Amino acid sequence: MASVKKITFLFLLFILFSFNEKEVQETYTLTVVVKHLRNSKGVVQFALYNKEGSIPDQKYKKYLKKDIALIHNDSSSVVFKTLPKGTYAVNILHDENKNGKIDKGFLLPKEGIGFTNYKTIGLGNKPKFTKANFYLNANTTKEIKVIYF
Repeated sequence: MASVKKITFLFLLFILFSFNEKEVQETYTLTVVVKHLRNSKGVVQFALYNKEGSIPDQKYKKYLKKDIALIHNDSSSVVFKTLPKGTYAVNILHDENKNGKIDKGFLLPKEGIGFTNYKTIGLGNKPKFTKANFYLNANTTKEIKVIYF
């Protein structure tokens, strides 16, 4: 009788650890694409966020991951790998002078910017995480519209 209990206990431990291992290994890729850049100067900076209040992030200090990609035929893309299920948002910057920051004129950016789920940006449509976010639970491709002012 004691050996049956021991086997049952070991079997339950095996099942428990198997489920935890599967959850840890369950990750996805996010491909982010930007098309129709106004020129092929510079690079495109892609910043990935996963926390409420992280957008806007004009000084790029609140991101989860950041990548920079070259421009080919007025388009650019990156792939963020091994992302767990969760809520994310992406910000892009067409960094024409490659200085890693949003250059501004009087008030507005001189270079192109964009966010997931945004087609326009204005006083009544300011970027924020709650609007830009999406739920990632599969390998996904997101296309972001670049906005020039």
